[in-house]
Amino acid sequence: MCGVVGIVAKQAVNQDIFDALTALQHRGQDAAGIVTCNGSRLFLRKGNGLVRDVVRARHMYQLQGEMGIGHVRYPTAGSDSQSQAQPFYVNSPYGIMLAHNGNLVNYEALRKELIHNDLRHMNTESDSELILNVFAHALQKLNKVTIEPKDIFTAVAEVHQRCHGAYAVVALISGLGIVAFRDPYGIRPIVYGERQTPDGNKEYMVASENVALDVLNFQFISDVAPGEAIFISADGELHRQQCAAKTQLSPCLFEFVYLARPDSAIDHISVYKVRLRLGEHLADKIKQTWPDHDIDVVMPIPDTSRTAASALASTLGLKFREGFVKNRYIGRTFIMPGQHTRRKSVRQKLNTIPLEFEGKNVLLVDDSIVRGTTGKEIIQMARDAGAKKVYFASAAPAVRFPNVYGIDMPAASELVGHNRDIAEICRVMNADKLIFQDLEVLIKAAQEGNPSIKQFEDCVFTGKYITDGVDAAYLKHLESKRKDSKRQQQNLDITSLDLLD
Repeated sequence: MCGVVGIVAKQAVNQDIFDALTALQHRGQDAAGIVTCNGSRLFLRKGNGLVRDVVRARHMYQLQGEMGIGHVRYPTAGSDSQSQAQPFYVNSPYGIMLAHNGNLVNYEALRKELIHNDLRHMNTESDSELILNVFAHALQKLNKVTIEPKDIFTAVAEVHQRCHGAYAVVALISGLGIVAFRDPYGIRPIVYGERQTPDGNKEYMVASENVALDVLNFQFISDVAPGEAIFISADGELHRQQCAAKTQLSPCLFEFVYLARPDSAIDHISVYKVRLRLGEHLADKIKQTWPDHDIDVVMPIPDTSRTAASALASTLGLKFREGFVKNRYIGRTFIMPGQHTRRKSVRQKLNTIPLEFEGKNVLLVDDSIVRGTTGKEIIQMARDAGAKKVYFASAAPAVRFPNVYGIDMPAASELVGHNRDIAEICRVMNADKLIFQDLEVLIKAAQEGNPSIKQFEDCVFTGKYITDGVDAAYLKHLESKRKDSKRQQQNLDITSLDLLD
């Protein structure tokens, strides 16, 4: 997952983009980038690391201009993060920079088309660069010195025709403005808002989540609709148009479970309220299936499960305790590269308070169980701290299938829930009991916030993919590429160690 932001203002935007990306830091901690535009000149800073580490004071002075875009990204297996930091740039036509959240499922076929038919050059393996080149090529075919909003919408329509998968995009066209658009299924979130200046002018902002709008005092206008594009000109005019022939709003369920901040709302659904309802439903399931439970205390795995765990404890009438203290200077382990790194980081990230565990039957609550590595380590930490029994509850159903829409878990073999029933997962994780949320309950909890949504993207739970082009052969190919990338990275790591010696 990644986070994107774009701002057109009446004053320098470097600080606002920096602050917005910091608000979206939970969506990616591997690399960050900001580009601003002053007249027709572009100023770029990007690299590996957190926003505050990549963009320092000396860079802020150089990021001049009243419009710009920014990006935070998470690591993918085997990726060269430095080269794939965004935004990406093409100089023809006009000078365009683009950043994106999501993943294309027709990457290889589209890359061949762009290279051999459209004669575009690819400098990285990123699908964001593909989207950029499709968009740029569509504009170039118009053969116009000066373009209008309708031309931009024509180019976005071509992106929808050629790019298959999930994408929430922001792009800056030098001297002209910023465009933002969302795939026809609306899988990944993107919103926009406005802010009044003291002299009565309007400034506009787009971002992955509305929390970024909130911190900068922008008023939320709307989610970008599936297939829709908005264009904000450099002089502050907002244009909107539907650019896809067929749309079906299908937001990713995992956004509500884990990815988004609890103070965000996605497609008018409060993430916080969804997580509250998930905790209440988990409590109801325990009452129905385990009425004689012997749970003494409920504890969340910080931080994303805290809302659900609190609601669960309250509904069951049990004590809610914080048994783990989190080191907030360690990144999110789910989006760290490599199993060894994740495993090592768990104990660096969390420490127990033994007096909350000693002699108690503890129910640990997490937002989800993906690889199971983190959960297994945490269960062992609870036992080491003196827990008599350790039960584990997941606010989401079992994750059993790869995600191909922008979450880094494409290999089925890495998922603890793949081809295992609940009893087998429980044994692998060394829990005394394991409770999963039911999928229909998760869907209901999200749908309650916006009943007009009839479909969610739920492939990690069901193995059903809503876009064309995802079949068994495609998934097998993805897993093979992932393993090759890991082997290459391990070889690089070994070489680096040899050099250090």
